[in-house]
Amino acid sequence: MQSTEGAAEATTPSTPARRFGAVVHEAAQRAGYDLTPGSGGRLALARDTGMSASAVGRMLRGETLPRPSQFERIAQVVHLDLHELLVRGGVISEDSANDLSQGVRSPITPEGALDAWGVTHPMIRRILLASIDQAISLQRESERGPIPSDEGRGGGAVHMQR
Repeated sequence: MQSTEGAAEATTPSTPARRFGAVVHEAAQRAGYDLTPGSGGRLALARDTGMSASAVGRMLRGETLPRPSQFERIAQVVHLDLHELLVRGGVISEDSANDLSQGVRSPITPEGALDAWGVTHPMIRRILLASIDQAISLQRESERGPIPSDEGRGGGAVHMQR
């Protein structure tokens, strides 16, 4: 027999599903969806989000969270920023959201990496940029086949003095 403790915990307002459901319910109403029973607002919300009516009902009642692939569409439909929906809905923490938003930026350039590391000396920048270019070229070559040895290539190794 299952413990009733788990069932009680699943129905407390602090669970992510309850909190998320409350946030979506409030935002959907502000966005013009009439969510009173029989009004058709839940069906319209289901249609607009691409979710089934039963899934929308479970979400709004705080019984389940939607699939992660549905979060962005829900945010669009209820006119919330995805970050706000996920944080206010208790799906992720504010810190996690900030980490995610930083990770979604465009790929860093070699110059951007040098700037971020505080490398300002022109000669050091040229050496590092040339090394990065060579590393990228070797990476591309290795994806096409084995990397040839340095022998006979003019000694591409960089020697540093202390």
